[in-house]
Amino acid sequence: MTKTVNVALIGYKFMGRAHSNAFRQAPVFFPELPVKPVMKVLVGRNRDAVKAVADQFGWEEIATDWHEVVERDDIDVIDIASPGNTHAEIAIAAAKAGKHVISEKPLANSLEEAKAMVQAAKEAGIITLCNYNYRRVPAIRLAKKLIEAGVLGEIRHYRGAYLQDWIVDPEFPLVWRLRKEVAGAGALGDIGSHNIDLCRYLVGEPVRVTAMTRTFIKQRPLPAEDMGAWGSSAGGGMGEVTVDDAAAIIAEVENGVMATFEATRFALGRRNYNHFEIYGSKGSIAFNFERMNELEYFDGTQPTDRQGWSVIQCTNAGDHDFIDHWWPPGHPIGYEHTFIHAIVDFLYALDKGEQPDSDFLSGAQTDAVVDAVLKSAEAGQWVEVERLS
Repeated sequence: MTKTVNVALIGYKFMGRAHSNAFRQAPVFFPELPVKPVMKVLVGRNRDAVKAVADQFGWEEIATDWHEVVERDDIDVIDIASPGNTHAEIAIAAAKAGKHVISEKPLANSLEEAKAMVQAAKEAGIITLCNYNYRRVPAIRLAKKLIEAGVLGEIRHYRGAYLQDWIVDPEFPLVWRLRKEVAGAGALGDIGSHNIDLCRYLVGEPVRVTAMTRTFIKQRPLPAEDMGAWGSSAGGGMGEVTVDDAAAIIAEVENGVMATFEATRFALGRRNYNHFEIYGSKGSIAFNFERMNELEYFDGTQPTDRQGWSVIQCTNAGDHDFIDHWWPPGHPIGYEHTFIHAIVDFLYALDKGEQPDSDFLSGAQTDAVVDAVLKSAEAGQWVEVERLS
Protein backbone atom coordinates (compact mmCIF):
# COMPACT_ATOMS: atom_id res chain seq x y z
CA MET A 1 0.00 0.00 0.00
CA THR A 2 1.34 3.43 -0.97
CA LYS A 3 2.31 5.61 1.96
CA THR A 4 1.57 9.31 2.20
CA VAL A 5 3.40 12.20 3.86
CA ASN A 6 1.85 15.52 4.81
CA VAL A 7 3.92 18.45 3.56
CA ALA A 8 4.14 22.02 4.83
CA LEU A 9 5.81 24.48 2.45
CA ILE A 10 7.23 27.72 3.86
CA GLY A 11 7.44 30.37 1.16
CA TYR A 12 5.04 31.08 -1.68
CA LYS A 13 6.76 33.32 -4.23
CA PHE A 14 9.20 32.26 -6.98
CA MET A 15 10.65 29.18 -5.26
CA GLY A 16 7.42 28.49 -3.40
CA ARG A 17 5.55 28.27 -6.69
CA ALA A 18 8.21 26.02 -8.21
CA HIS A 19 8.04 23.68 -5.20
CA SER A 20 4.23 23.75 -5.19
CA ASN A 21 4.15 22.69 -8.81
CA ALA A 22 6.65 19.92 -8.07
CA PHE A 23 4.58 18.42 -5.26
CA ARG A 24 1.49 18.62 -7.44
CA GLN A 25 3.04 17.01 -10.51
CA ALA A 26 5.35 14.38 -8.98
CA PRO A 27 2.69 11.76 -8.17
CA VAL A 28 0.91 12.40 -11.47
CA PHE A 29 3.88 11.73 -13.74
CA PHE A 30 5.61 9.25 -11.42
CA PRO A 31 2.58 7.15 -10.37
CA GLU A 32 4.82 4.33 -9.15
CA LEU A 33 6.14 6.49 -6.28
CA PRO A 34 6.10 4.46 -3.05
CA VAL A 35 5.42 7.62 -1.03
CA LYS A 36 2.89 10.22 -2.17
CA PRO A 37 2.96 13.83 -0.95
CA VAL A 38 -0.14 15.45 0.51
CA MET A 39 -0.05 19.22 0.02
CA LYS A 40 -1.24 20.06 3.52
CA VAL A 41 -0.18 23.62 4.44
CA LEU A 42 1.30 26.60 2.62
CA VAL A 43 2.93 29.15 4.91
CA GLY A 44 3.67 32.85 4.38
CA ARG A 45 3.28 36.17 6.17
CA ASN A 46 0.78 37.76 3.78
CA ARG A 47 -2.45 35.84 4.30
CA ASP A 48 -4.22 37.04 1.16
CA ALA A 49 -1.23 36.38 -1.09
CA VAL A 50 -0.66 32.94 0.44
CA LYS A 51 -4.32 32.07 -0.01
CA ALA A 52 -4.19 32.96 -3.70
CA VAL A 53 -1.19 30.71 -4.32
CA ALA A 54 -2.64 27.90 -2.19
CA ASP A 55 -5.86 27.97 -4.21
CA GLN A 56 -3.93 28.03 -7.47
CA PHE A 57 -1.79 24.98 -6.69
CA GLY A 58 -4.10 22.97 -4.46
CA TRP A 59 -2.79 23.33 -0.91
CA GLU A 60 -5.38 22.23 1.65
CA GLU A 61 -4.66 24.93 4.23
CA ILE A 62 -2.70 28.12 4.77
CA ALA A 63 -0.87 29.52 7.78
CA THR A 64 1.06 32.68 8.61
CA ASP A 65 3.24 31.36 11.46
CA TRP A 66 5.75 28.66 10.60
CA HIS A 67 6.44 27.98 14.31
CA GLU A 68 2.94 26.59 14.79
CA VAL A 69 3.13 24.48 11.64
CA VAL A 70 6.47 22.91 12.58
CA GLU A 71 4.98 21.70 15.87
CA ARG A 72 1.88 20.13 14.30
CA ASP A 73 1.65 16.34 14.76
CA ASP A 74 0.07 15.88 11.34
CA ILE A 75 3.02 17.36 9.41
CA ASP A 76 5.74 14.97 8.22
CA VAL A 77 7.86 17.13 5.90
CA ILE A 78 8.88 20.79 6.13
CA ASP A 79 9.97 22.37 2.86
CA ILE A 80 11.81 25.70 3.19
CA ALA A 81 11.53 27.99 0.17
CA SER A 82 11.89 31.29 2.03
CA PRO A 83 14.92 33.67 2.02
CA GLY A 84 18.29 32.42 3.21
CA ASN A 85 18.25 34.13 6.60
CA THR A 86 15.30 31.92 7.64
CA HIS A 87 16.73 28.53 6.64
CA ALA A 88 18.73 27.64 9.75
CA GLU A 89 16.11 28.60 12.32
CA ILE A 90 13.30 26.78 10.53
CA ALA A 91 15.33 23.68 9.68
CA ILE A 92 16.71 23.24 13.19
CA ALA A 93 13.25 23.66 14.74
CA ALA A 94 11.79 21.19 12.24
CA ALA A 95 14.52 18.65 12.93
CA LYS A 96 13.96 18.90 16.67
CA ALA A 97 10.27 18.31 16.01
CA GLY A 98 11.15 15.13 14.09
CA LYS A 99 10.18 16.40 10.66
CA HIS A 100 12.03 15.54 7.47
CA VAL A 101 13.33 18.73 5.84
CA ILE A 102 13.85 20.09 2.35
CA SER A 103 15.67 23.40 1.98
CA GLU A 104 16.34 25.62 -0.98
CA LYS A 105 19.96 26.45 -1.75
CA PRO A 106 22.26 27.79 -0.58
CA LEU A 107 21.68 25.75 2.54
CA ALA A 108 22.40 28.66 4.89
CA ASN A 109 23.71 32.22 4.95
CA SER A 110 26.89 31.18 6.74
CA LEU A 111 28.97 28.04 7.09
CA GLU A 112 28.34 27.99 10.85
CA GLU A 113 24.58 27.99 10.29
CA ALA A 114 24.95 25.23 7.72
CA LYS A 115 26.95 23.11 10.17
CA ALA A 116 24.27 23.61 12.82
CA MET A 117 21.60 22.45 10.37
CA VAL A 118 23.62 19.33 9.53
CA GLN A 119 24.15 18.55 13.22
CA ALA A 120 20.46 18.99 14.07
CA ALA A 121 19.48 16.68 11.23
CA LYS A 122 21.98 14.03 12.33
CA GLU A 123 20.78 14.14 15.92
CA ALA A 124 17.15 13.84 14.83
CA GLY A 125 17.84 11.03 12.33
CA ILE A 126 15.77 12.73 9.63
CA ILE A 127 15.97 12.70 5.83
CA THR A 128 17.11 15.99 4.29
CA LEU A 129 17.46 17.53 0.84
CA CYS A 130 19.26 20.70 -0.20
CA ASN A 131 17.65 21.52 -3.52
CA TYR A 132 20.44 21.92 -6.02
CA ASN A 133 17.94 21.25 -8.76
CA TYR A 134 20.36 21.31 -11.71
CA ARG A 135 21.65 17.91 -10.61
CA ARG A 136 18.32 16.62 -11.91
CA VAL A 137 18.73 17.84 -15.50
CA PRO A 138 18.87 14.71 -17.73
CA ALA A 139 21.76 16.15 -19.77
CA ILE A 140 23.78 16.66 -16.58
CA ARG A 141 22.93 13.14 -15.42
CA LEU A 142 24.27 11.91 -18.78
CA ALA A 143 27.42 13.98 -18.27
CA LYS A 144 27.97 12.25 -14.93
CA LYS A 145 27.50 8.82 -16.51
CA LEU A 146 30.04 9.59 -19.23
CA ILE A 147 32.58 10.79 -16.67
CA GLU A 148 32.08 7.82 -14.35
CA ALA A 149 32.35 5.39 -17.29
CA GLY A 150 35.75 6.87 -18.16
CA VAL A 151 34.59 8.11 -21.56
CA LEU A 152 36.40 11.43 -21.07
CA GLY A 153 39.52 9.81 -19.62
CA GLU A 154 41.46 11.72 -16.98
CA ILE A 155 39.62 14.95 -16.16
CA ARG A 156 41.88 18.00 -16.32
CA HIS A 157 39.71 21.11 -16.54
CA TYR A 158 36.34 22.28 -15.23
CA ARG A 159 35.23 25.70 -16.51
CA GLY A 160 31.99 27.00 -15.01
CA ALA A 161 30.04 30.21 -15.52
CA TYR A 162 26.61 31.26 -14.31
CA LEU A 163 25.66 34.56 -15.92
CA GLN A 164 22.51 36.66 -15.57
CA ASP A 165 21.64 40.30 -16.25
CA TRP A 166 18.51 41.08 -14.26
CA ILE A 167 20.03 43.83 -12.07
CA VAL A 168 22.07 45.79 -14.63
CA ASP A 169 19.68 48.77 -14.39
CA PRO A 170 20.88 51.09 -11.58
CA GLU A 171 17.22 51.88 -10.86
CA PHE A 172 16.40 48.25 -10.09
CA PRO A 173 15.41 48.29 -6.39
CA LEU A 174 17.28 46.94 -3.40
CA VAL A 175 15.45 43.61 -3.18
CA TRP A 176 16.36 41.12 -0.47
CA ARG A 177 18.84 39.26 -2.69
CA LEU A 178 21.01 42.39 -2.61
CA ARG A 179 21.16 42.58 1.19
CA LYS A 180 23.73 40.47 3.06
CA GLU A 181 21.65 40.17 6.23
CA VAL A 182 18.93 38.38 4.25
CA ALA A 183 20.74 36.72 1.33
CA GLY A 184 24.16 36.01 2.83
CA ALA A 185 25.97 36.60 -0.46
CA GLY A 186 25.12 37.99 -3.87
CA ALA A 187 25.75 36.40 -7.26
CA LEU A 188 28.21 34.04 -5.57
CA GLY A 189 25.65 32.48 -3.23
CA ASP A 190 22.62 32.83 -5.46
CA ILE A 191 23.89 31.41 -8.75
CA GLY A 192 27.61 30.75 -8.31
CA SER A 193 26.82 28.11 -5.70
CA HIS A 194 24.93 26.16 -8.37
CA ASN A 195 28.00 25.92 -10.57
CA ILE A 196 30.26 25.09 -7.63
CA ASP A 197 27.83 22.33 -6.71
CA LEU A 198 27.93 20.95 -10.26
CA CYS A 199 31.72 20.83 -10.11
CA ARG A 200 31.47 18.86 -6.87
CA TYR A 201 28.83 16.57 -8.37
CA LEU A 202 30.66 15.89 -11.62
CA VAL A 203 34.42 16.04 -11.08
CA GLY A 204 35.33 16.38 -7.39
CA GLU A 205 35.73 18.58 -4.34
CA PRO A 206 37.49 21.96 -4.51
CA VAL A 207 40.26 21.89 -1.91
CA ARG A 208 41.50 25.50 -2.09
CA VAL A 209 40.44 28.68 -3.87
CA THR A 210 41.57 32.16 -4.76
CA ALA A 211 38.94 34.68 -5.75
CA MET A 212 37.83 38.24 -6.26
CA THR A 213 34.38 39.79 -5.95
CA ARG A 214 32.99 43.10 -7.14
CA THR A 215 29.95 45.26 -6.39
CA PHE A 216 29.34 47.48 -9.42
CA ILE A 217 26.34 49.47 -8.16
CA LYS A 218 26.71 50.30 -4.49
CA GLN A 219 23.37 52.02 -3.83
CA ARG A 220 19.89 51.31 -5.14
CA PRO A 221 16.33 52.58 -4.62
CA LEU A 222 14.56 50.98 -1.67
CA PRO A 223 11.92 48.48 -2.81
CA ALA A 224 8.18 48.59 -2.45
CA GLU A 225 7.01 46.58 0.55
CA ASP A 226 6.70 42.80 0.16
CA MET A 227 7.80 42.77 -3.48
CA GLY A 228 10.02 39.71 -3.16
CA ALA A 229 13.28 39.17 -5.05
CA TRP A 230 12.20 39.88 -8.62
CA GLY A 231 9.90 42.88 -8.48
CA SER A 232 10.68 46.12 -10.24
CA SER A 233 8.95 48.87 -8.28
CA ALA A 234 10.78 51.24 -5.94
CA GLY A 235 9.31 52.47 -2.69
CA GLY A 236 11.33 55.65 -2.17
CA GLY A 237 14.78 56.48 -0.76
CA MET A 238 18.12 54.76 -1.34
CA GLY A 239 19.88 51.88 0.37
CA GLU A 240 23.31 50.22 0.28
CA VAL A 241 24.00 47.04 -1.69
CA THR A 242 25.87 44.80 0.76
CA VAL A 243 26.59 41.72 -1.38
CA ASP A 244 28.71 40.97 -4.44
CA ASP A 245 27.43 41.63 -7.94
CA ALA A 246 30.04 39.31 -9.45
CA ALA A 247 32.67 36.76 -8.42
CA ALA A 248 35.60 35.15 -10.23
CA ILE A 249 37.25 32.06 -8.77
CA ILE A 250 40.19 29.76 -9.45
CA ALA A 251 40.05 26.45 -7.62
CA GLU A 252 42.28 23.47 -7.12
CA VAL A 253 40.08 20.36 -7.18
CA GLU A 254 40.92 16.92 -5.85
CA ASN A 255 42.42 14.47 -8.38
CA GLY A 256 44.43 17.28 -9.93
CA VAL A 257 41.55 19.01 -11.74
CA MET A 258 41.93 22.74 -12.41
CA ALA A 259 38.68 24.70 -12.11
CA THR A 260 37.49 28.22 -12.79
CA PHE A 261 34.13 29.74 -11.93
CA GLU A 262 32.45 33.01 -12.81
CA ALA A 263 29.18 34.26 -11.38
CA THR A 264 27.60 37.58 -12.25
CA ARG A 265 24.22 39.25 -12.54
CA PHE A 266 25.75 41.91 -14.84
CA ALA A 267 26.28 39.92 -18.05
CA LEU A 268 24.00 41.89 -20.35
CA GLY A 269 22.13 39.57 -22.70
CA ARG A 270 22.51 36.50 -20.49
CA ARG A 271 19.21 35.63 -18.85
CA ASN A 272 20.07 32.31 -17.17
CA TYR A 273 23.36 31.10 -18.64
CA ASN A 274 24.40 28.22 -16.38
CA HIS A 275 27.28 26.75 -18.36
CA PHE A 276 30.14 24.33 -17.84
CA GLU A 277 32.87 22.73 -19.91
CA ILE A 278 34.79 19.64 -18.81
CA TYR A 279 37.97 18.60 -20.61
CA GLY A 280 39.57 15.17 -20.27
CA SER A 281 42.39 13.19 -21.87
CA LYS A 282 40.01 11.29 -24.19
CA GLY A 283 37.10 13.67 -24.68
CA SER A 284 35.23 16.78 -23.63
CA ILE A 285 31.68 17.83 -22.82
CA ALA A 286 29.89 21.16 -22.56
CA PHE A 287 26.48 22.16 -21.23
CA ASN A 288 24.41 25.34 -21.33
CA PHE A 289 21.15 25.46 -19.38
CA GLU A 290 19.66 27.85 -21.92
CA ARG A 291 19.64 24.71 -24.13
CA MET A 292 19.01 22.34 -21.24
CA ASN A 293 18.05 19.26 -23.25
CA GLU A 294 21.39 19.16 -25.09
CA LEU A 295 24.86 17.95 -24.14
CA GLU A 296 27.81 18.75 -26.39
CA TYR A 297 30.39 15.96 -26.73
CA PHE A 298 33.83 15.77 -28.36
CA ASP A 299 35.33 12.31 -28.85
CA GLY A 300 39.10 12.67 -28.92
CA THR A 301 39.61 8.96 -29.61
CA GLN A 302 38.25 9.23 -33.15
CA PRO A 303 40.62 9.65 -36.12
CA THR A 304 41.29 13.33 -36.71
CA ASP A 305 39.36 13.35 -39.97
CA ARG A 306 36.21 12.40 -38.04
CA GLN A 307 36.65 14.58 -34.98
CA GLY A 308 34.26 17.40 -34.14
CA TRP A 309 31.78 18.48 -31.53
CA SER A 310 28.45 16.65 -31.62
CA VAL A 311 25.20 17.53 -29.90
CA ILE A 312 23.41 14.80 -27.96
CA GLN A 313 19.67 15.45 -27.76
CA CYS A 314 18.89 14.11 -24.29
CA THR A 315 15.16 13.75 -24.93
CA ASN A 316 15.65 11.44 -27.94
CA ALA A 317 15.72 8.23 -25.93
CA GLY A 318 13.98 6.91 -22.84
CA ASP A 319 17.15 5.60 -21.20
CA HIS A 320 18.24 9.00 -19.88
CA ASP A 321 17.26 9.68 -16.28
CA PHE A 322 13.63 10.78 -15.80
CA ILE A 323 12.84 11.17 -19.53
CA ASP A 324 10.65 8.08 -19.83
CA HIS A 325 8.14 9.73 -17.45
CA TRP A 326 7.50 12.66 -19.75
CA TRP A 327 6.88 13.09 -23.47
CA PRO A 328 7.68 11.07 -26.61
CA PRO A 329 11.31 11.15 -27.86
CA GLY A 330 12.42 14.54 -29.11
CA HIS A 331 9.96 16.55 -27.02
CA PRO A 332 11.89 18.80 -24.60
CA ILE A 333 11.31 19.32 -20.92
CA GLY A 334 11.87 22.54 -18.96
CA TYR A 335 13.07 24.26 -15.79
CA GLU A 336 10.09 23.18 -13.69
CA HIS A 337 10.89 19.52 -14.30
CA THR A 338 14.14 19.78 -12.32
CA PHE A 339 12.13 20.56 -9.19
CA ILE A 340 9.75 17.67 -9.84
CA HIS A 341 12.73 15.33 -10.21
CA ALA A 342 14.17 16.58 -6.91
CA ILE A 343 10.90 15.85 -5.10
CA VAL A 344 10.76 12.41 -6.72
CA ASP A 345 14.29 11.63 -5.50
CA PHE A 346 13.39 12.87 -2.02
CA LEU A 347 10.25 10.70 -1.84
CA TYR A 348 12.19 7.61 -2.90
CA ALA A 349 14.77 8.43 -0.23
CA LEU A 350 12.03 8.65 2.40
CA ASP A 351 10.80 5.21 1.40
CA LYS A 352 14.29 3.70 1.64
CA GLY A 353 15.27 5.60 4.79
CA GLU A 354 18.39 6.86 3.01
CA GLN A 355 19.72 10.33 2.35
CA PRO A 356 19.09 11.52 -1.23
CA ASP A 357 21.65 12.97 -3.57
CA SER A 358 22.48 16.46 -2.23
CA ASP A 359 21.41 16.17 1.39
CA PHE A 360 22.17 18.78 4.05
CA LEU A 361 25.78 17.61 4.42
CA SER A 362 26.37 18.03 0.69
CA GLY A 363 24.68 21.44 0.73
CA ALA A 364 26.87 22.48 3.64
CA GLN A 365 29.99 21.40 1.72
CA THR A 366 29.04 23.75 -1.10
CA ASP A 367 28.58 26.45 1.55
CA ALA A 368 32.11 25.66 2.73
CA VAL A 369 33.44 26.47 -0.75
CA VAL A 370 31.43 29.71 -0.81
CA ASP A 371 32.82 30.57 2.63
CA ALA A 372 36.39 30.02 1.42
CA VAL A 373 35.73 32.17 -1.67
CA LEU A 374 34.47 35.06 0.46
CA LYS A 375 37.50 34.80 2.75
CA SER A 376 39.86 34.66 -0.22
CA ALA A 377 38.28 37.70 -1.86
CA GLU A 378 38.64 39.66 1.37
CA ALA A 379 42.20 38.56 2.12
CA GLY A 380 43.50 38.49 -1.46
CA GLN A 381 45.11 35.06 -1.06
CA TRP A 382 44.54 31.33 -1.43
CA VAL A 383 42.21 29.81 1.19
CA GLU A 384 41.75 26.13 2.03
CA VAL A 385 38.22 24.75 1.81
CA GLU A 386 37.06 23.13 5.03
CA ARG A 387 36.07 19.49 4.49
CA LEU A 388 32.93 18.52 6.42
CA SER A 389 31.88 15.09 7.63
